[in-house]
Amino acid sequence: MNKISNAFNNGKALIGFITVGDPSLKTSEEVILKMVQGGCDLIEVEIPFSDPVAEGAVIQSANVRAINNGTTTDKVFELVNNVSQQADVPFVLMAYLNVLFKYGYDKFLEKAKQCGVSGVLVPDLPYEEKAELESVAEKYEITVLSFAAPATNKRIKNIAAAAKGFISAMSTMGYRSKDRSVISSSSDIVECVKDVTNVPVVIAAGVETPEDAKEYTAYADGVVINSAIIELIEKHGENAPEAVYNYVKSIKNAI
Repeated sequence: MNKISNAFNNGKALIGFITVGDPSLKTSEEVILKMVQGGCDLIEVEIPFSDPVAEGAVIQSANVRAINNGTTTDKVFELVNNVSQQADVPFVLMAYLNVLFKYGYDKFLEKAKQCGVSGVLVPDLPYEEKAELESVAEKYEITVLSFAAPATNKRIKNIAAAAKGFISAMSTMGYRSKDRSVISSSSDIVECVKDVTNVPVVIAAGVETPEDAKEYTAYADGVVINSAIIELIEKHGENAPEAVYNYVKSIKNAI
């Protein structure tokens, strides 16, 4: 049975994010377990990639460091297998499409299932091509998750109507499109999604402080903390797990 819905069973969901292998596989594993202890309801685990086009500078740098440390897709699978046996939360793999394509959709998703993965996030997978991957993922009871970025009302609703698991709203808080036909603010994206589906919507950009999390969960079903965690890992290195735990706990207490 897919566990993703469990993340939303007890109020607003707190989703943690990590780029595996930065600064080491050992530290990544420790950070994940500390995020769970601190209150994360779901963990997004990024497989490092050479061209993470959907990321800002902070996470791009983490990808470079992880690759330079020799982190591979198989090593990420091994790590997820380890932590999924120690933490009873859903795990989602974030990977760029080329990683899945080169590995082979069927082989990748079968391996993911064996390691305890409940879903996959593919930032550069177009909505129009989602069905190809989804048809394979369904064999392994893995959810292909969706993003909702600034777009027209019609496109966001089309994406939302076909979405499963949860939807990541990717608008940054200060962004406003000059094209008035484009839905661009995070609150408007959430409202647009909820017009057509009951699938939970989480804010996946711009969450840095407890105050941010409290503000965004007033209208969304949860938040993703990503760059702020990566910055803590970059700052503290091998000593990051405890710092991440304290930070995650402060966010959880706010929502």
